[in-house]
Amino acid sequence: MRIVFIIDQVYLHGGIERVLSIKANYFAAQENTEVHVITTEQKDEKACYIFDERILFKDLGINYNRRKSYFHPTNLKKLPKHISRTKAVLKDIKPDVVVVCSHSVDTYFVPFIVKRIPKVKEFHYSKFIEKDKRQNPSLFKKYFFKFADYVESKYDTLVILNKDESNYYKSNNTVVIPNPLTFYPDKKAELSSNKVITAGRIAAVKGYDILIDIWKEIAKIRKDWQLFIFGSGEERYVNMLQDKIEEACIQDTIKLMGSTNKIKEEMLQSSIFVMTSHNECFPLVLLEAQACGLPIVSFDCPYGPRNIIDKETGVLVELHDNSSFVYQLNELMDNREVMQKMGVNARKNAEKYQLDAVMNLWQKMFNDLIK
Repeated sequence: MRIVFIIDQVYLHGGIERVLSIKANYFAAQENTEVHVITTEQKDEKACYIFDERILFKDLGINYNRRKSYFHPTNLKKLPKHISRTKAVLKDIKPDVVVVCSHSVDTYFVPFIVKRIPKVKEFHYSKFIEKDKRQNPSLFKKYFFKFADYVESKYDTLVILNKDESNYYKSNNTVVIPNPLTFYPDKKAELSSNKVITAGRIAAVKGYDILIDIWKEIAKIRKDWQLFIFGSGEERYVNMLQDKIEEACIQDTIKLMGSTNKIKEEMLQSSIFVMTSHNECFPLVLLEAQACGLPIVSFDCPYGPRNIIDKETGVLVELHDNSSFVYQLNELMDNREVMQKMGVNARKNAEKYQLDAVMNLWQKMFNDLIK
């Protein structure tokens, strides 16, 4: 089997890039399987995650201006080159199946080129974010959403991460395949430290500004606990968060740690994982926290956390109810016995998402498409 994965780049830390490395490495290790990764703007940068040396990379060198809309003239004029180069590469590779990973320009033209090849589109974000705009669209959005729905119907399969997301798709070609775990350590966290951890892309949608407000209240009553935030993002937003921490005078108890390739080790030294995102689809980082035996306190945002966390493994808090978040987190900090029980149950839940179980779903889907 010859598989092509299409993504914008693999040099920036992110959930899509990490999941791609896992899938690509898994298939590259299979007999009689050849894996290609096509990028549009790798810019000679080194991949931020480890990829099997058998994987074949090809960068198209399109290099869109990411500070502008894809519909800006500066970017639109690059579209013909993008289409022609993608088409040429696919004709040269002759894959059995093509998977579009990131939600960029190629999403909208890949189903219409080299049509004999089955095409799969992955969705790593929640379409909940489109709900209000679809109900009251501008004229442009009205026609854009019609176009997007039409494009999605032309893919052989749309891979979504949880069953709740299927309600947002007009076509009937969706299949639910969750993200696979990146690791499942031999031991669980001891949950004896006074360390709370969170991790992910540092962006407004992740609600880190809200988390700082929550921690400001926690710090008043839990001076012996610390919160560590791992991840990278736009410098301006990161600086804003640091300023907010210093203005609240809590820099001794909350730390912006930047990116790390040792998140498993950091989780194993922690006692609680927290998430304050505005929306999620199927956050891999929650499964990783569970695999390490961490209880989780998270906002019940649409729609990822509720598909991973229940009352046996953590606490779901009504979205944007900061005071309840403070209360639930403080209650959990007070009860190591409950933390331990949740940690054990979290490990059991994470087992369901180990690599072989999830990748078997991908393999079956590919086999069905090729037949």
